[in-house]
Amino acid sequence: MATTLNSPVYVSDWLKYEAGSYYSRGTGIVAAGSGILASGTVLAKVTATGKYVPAAAAGSDGSQTATAILVAPVDATSADAPCVVVESHALVSHAGLTWGSTINDATKRAAAIGQLRTVGIKVREGA
Repeated sequence: MATTLNSPVYVSDWLKYEAGSYYSRGTGIVAAGSGILASGTVLAKVTATGKYVPAAAAGSDGSQTATAILVAPVDATSADAPCVVVESHALVSHAGLTWGSTINDATKRAAAIGQLRTVGIKVREGA
């Protein structure tokens, strides 16, 4: 029987440049119910709570606007979880990012990439 090995996602898989002295990073809370999130998950901030959730393709509560990328994995399945995010002045590789379940085609990813660029996160193919 064949064995499948799954390698975790490391920050170096997607983060290619950030400003010095961790200027690009911030802290926050991932909202309970978000599940187990890997490093490189694209996040949005819910306006009413200020908590992060995986970015969605549509919504009206802030979850539809990609604003940050998760640095280290978190488990927010049943409780809020503290997190570290890249929130500005960074260059990232598209190949290492994890998208919310509703960002499931090239058009929706392009929209989220544009939103990240607005906060100063450049997403590049490859690298």
